[in-house]
Amino acid sequence: MRTSGTGIGRTGTARLDAGVGADEAGVVFRAARAVARRRGARPALHPHGVVLAGRLDVPDQEIRWGVPWFDRPASYPVTARWSRAAGLPRPLPDGLGLALRVEDADGPGRSLELLLTSGGRGRLTRHVPIPRVSATAGPYTTLLSYVVGAGKGVVAAFPVPNSPRIAADPAAVGAAAASRPVVFDLRVGTPAGWRPLARLTLFREEHAPARHGFDPYRNCLPGFHPVDRLRALRLAAYAGSRAGRGGSEGATAGRARSARGDGEPW
Repeated sequence: MRTSGTGIGRTGTARLDAGVGADEAGVVFRAARAVARRRGARPALHPHGVVLAGRLDVPDQEIRWGVPWFDRPASYPVTARWSRAAGLPRPLPDGLGLALRVEDADGPGRSLELLLTSGGRGRLTRHVPIPRVSATAGPYTTLLSYVVGAGKGVVAAFPVPNSPRIAADPAAVGAAAASRPVVFDLRVGTPAGWRPLARLTLFREEHAPARHGFDPYRNCLPGFHPVDRLRALRLAAYAGSRAGRGGSEGATAGRARSARGDGEPW
């Protein structure tokens, strides 16, 4: 089961959600387009990043979510992109992004994609982006809730205990993954607390270009997908970023940068 389309119309504006008007989506679109134009071929959001190869292990566990993918133990190859959200220069803190593509999660050729941002672990702070100077100082969350079987909750990737401190810099993250695996526990926030889902292991920098941008709305699973709240604003931001990088020069430079993880919005 997948959502059909990204919700971006021919003019680049986003299909509207309940509670989001055309004016709000238009403002977000124009702002992202303006930033992307100033940055040239780089996207407005998450302009600097590194692509990593890894694995996601779903263990056999007592909790049953009513989602086939979580209710059967298996291992899946993962392509990840770690990035700085605003592209602020170091050593300034920045929002940090962790985009995941879990290959064949819903069968051959059918991937699951998640977008996670550095956030908190509390009931309110898990919905708030938190700038950091370390890539392993705290969790990365979906900010908005996911439908998980019959329930809902924010999905998060927590660095495992005693993780080494890694500077919030693409080169540092790539070097760290090459020297030893960088490991996260994937959990879902429920009224009873954070419940385990899977373990993510990132073990090397991937120098081949990412196949395409990450889209959690098109690439989700039966019983496991983002809620629709604020969907249109997020889509408008990415559409504006793409529009601002339009043209043959931007496309050529973007392809050259994609091998470094700099050529996709996430």
